[in-house]
Amino acid sequence: MKNLSLFILIALGFLMLNCSSPSAENIMNEAIVQAGSENLNGKEVEFKFRDKEYGAKFSNGKFEYVRLFQDTAGLVRDVLTNDGFKREINGKTVNLPDTMSHKYSNSVNSVIYFALLPYSLNDAAVNNNYLGEVTIKDEQYHKIKVTFDQAGGGEDFEDVFIYWINKDTKNIDYLAYEYNTNGGGMRFREAYNERTISDIRFVDYNNLQPTEEVELEKIDEVYSNGKLEKLSEINLESITVNSIE
Repeated sequence: MKNLSLFILIALGFLMLNCSSPSAENIMNEAIVQAGSENLNGKEVEFKFRDKEYGAKFSNGKFEYVRLFQDTAGLVRDVLTNDGFKREINGKTVNLPDTMSHKYSNSVNSVIYFALLPYSLNDAAVNNNYLGEVTIKDEQYHKIKVTFDQAGGGEDFEDVFIYWINKDTKNIDYLAYEYNTNGGGMRFREAYNERTISDIRFVDYNNLQPTEEVELEKIDEVYSNGKLEKLSEINLESITVNSIE
């Protein structure tokens, strides 16, 4: 009987532990719904970022990301789809070395990824891990770490992200990430200028970085202590959302 009682107590302890830890997937899904990311299917989003124009189309699992800009060669049109990447200059497809194709593809994907967060953060290749609750500027947040499987995780699958999701609003107010390309580094972004267009949430970001070595999972503490330096602003301009169906 004593062994049975001990087993029951241990089992109840594990059950209570699991019940007390919120589901990272459920919290992220709530953020996706709150941001209106589910409304992107059948839509085309266009915006300007710095000196370039971007577009993203979504249709039943198919996507097309486009970047347009002028350079000395003429009008450059970069296109990333489910089938791969291509570059056109003045309407003609150009052949690129694999290294350059990967570089341009990652650049286009990165801009669209951040512009449309948290779209795609419930994909099969995404791993959401709950890190607990924290307080930032007197607001309560769920802290979620996101990693990616190599299969389906893209070129930068080894990058690690953390998202701070407001417990009340369900919005992602802060994010941080550690990347390996171009020598690697770490960034922290604080969202501002929130607006809703066609039921989809868009924000701009202050882009910050630590001035000394810090663990990614502790970067919110460094931010709260005012020890991050501002690098730039990530501002989306002239946003439009149109139906393609």
